[in-house]
Amino acid sequence: MSYDNDNQGAVWRNEKKTQDTHPHFTGSATVNGVEYWVSAWKRAEGAAEKAPLLKFRFTAKEKREESHPVAQNHGPDFDDDIPF
Repeated sequence: MSYDNDNQGAVWRNEKKTQDTHPHFTGSATVNGVEYWVSAWKRAEGAAEKAPLLKFRFTAKEKREESHPVAQNHGPDFDDDIPF
């Protein structure tokens, strides 16, 4: 009997976080048979109570490995602003 990991994932604390824009957590997930890298950020201190506890970004593993070789160490430099 094989275990089906489809539509599941997990994240761990990002031990390589060196900048505020880096994700707090990184991991992977499989959604509909497609493998993704997962990056997650915690809610900012002082944010509204209705703000999400975590914000996620999913990036297809195949796409990210081709275009961002640094991505394999889960420590890319994100330049985008977090909206909370």
